[in-house]
Amino acid sequence: MLKTEVITAVELPKSFTDVLYLTNEEEMPPEVKQLLKQRELSYSILPVDRFSQVRDRLNLIGTVIINAKDLDVLQQQKLAQIIESLEMGNIGVILLSNGFESPVKSFSLAPAKNSFSMAGTMESTSIDDLGLRINVNLAYRKKSARIALKPPEPTKQVRLTYKDKLSEQLIMTGALVDNLAEQLRLAGLVQQDFLPTQMPNCDAARWATIFLPAEWVSGDIYDVVRIDEQHIGFYVADVVGHGIPAALLTIFLKQALVMRETVGNNYRIFSPEEVMRNLNVRIAGQKLSGYQFATCCYCLLNIKTLQLTYARAGHPYPILIRGQDKPQQLEIQGSLLGIFSQAEYSQKTIKLQRGDKILLYSDGVESLIGHFDDTRGFNFTEEFCEIKNLPVAEMMQKFTSLAQSKKVNPSEVDDITAVGLEIL
Repeated sequence: MLKTEVITAVELPKSFTDVLYLTNEEEMPPEVKQLLKQRELSYSILPVDRFSQVRDRLNLIGTVIINAKDLDVLQQQKLAQIIESLEMGNIGVILLSNGFESPVKSFSLAPAKNSFSMAGTMESTSIDDLGLRINVNLAYRKKSARIALKPPEPTKQVRLTYKDKLSEQLIMTGALVDNLAEQLRLAGLVQQDFLPTQMPNCDAARWATIFLPAEWVSGDIYDVVRIDEQHIGFYVADVVGHGIPAALLTIFLKQALVMRETVGNNYRIFSPEEVMRNLNVRIAGQKLSGYQFATCCYCLLNIKTLQLTYARAGHPYPILIRGQDKPQQLEIQGSLLGIFSQAEYSQKTIKLQRGDKILLYSDGVESLIGHFDDTRGFNFTEEFCEIKNLPVAEMMQKFTSLAQSKKVNPSEVDDITAVGLEIL
């Protein structure tokens, strides 16, 4: 017979009980009782041989701890049946006694020689491990039975400990955020150091620019470079994406976009088509992770003849503004940079006139300039048409004001970069 006569007063569960303790021992181990009280878990103690009295109340039980020792073969079989019935009711079992030679079919696809004893004996089980397994079983029980279990109210000491830890974490988090913001600010300053500090203005031409990063750093970059006494190259490039990865690639673009080559005492100016092709080969050759790629529009101006040659790689078309005429997109084909190393690019040349303006811009500016319509093509906005005939410096100032005043959903904020050229 199981030793149960020492437990004389047994109160069966009448409401939901977190833990049912089944035993053939004289009492519950004090460390287990202390654990349940500390965690404010409700529990009932029941002799193993009286389990039949709670079979119709299993819906009121969260998990079961079994501590039964010195069982003969028949008693082991009965205990295995109890465990199977609990498992069928989605009630987790924690077995504190030694494993026994009785297969439990519901726990395995094929009969096993040993039971699912948690750790062997109570002596070999840490109280923290027991508490963790109780929590796991209760969470599983709650999910499977859809029981709304009220979490126990933490003790005053636990609340104070959590409060102290939370304060420490908030302080550490604040310090990390401040440090990250400072690092990003410095990264933004470094990136702007790669932008031109002066424009190569001359009697024939004037330039003006806009550079408004969506964050501390930008995925856009531009440059205006005097190549020799007669030629000036300028471009706007836009890396797909934002933040640090995009900003790092812009620095690579700046170094990889080469406008001329020097051989001995001579040099050769690359055509815009060559500039795009060489830049694409260099980006593709890096085999960048994250499928990063970029767009670019590069122009070469001869300030003596006023011939402008341009090439494009997936970038918005450059815009020609000429007198009172409707602005014109200078359309030309060209695939994205960094996808196919063998991609080919083309170029076109136009002759500029006095008063003409050329505008290069990233896609963050596009909504301020216009939008494409399937029936009428690209339609320029009224705001753009109102400022297009202003001198290039004033036009870009108005652009900046429009960009800063426009209300944009935070998820749609983009870098804004533009380079404007005016033939005097």
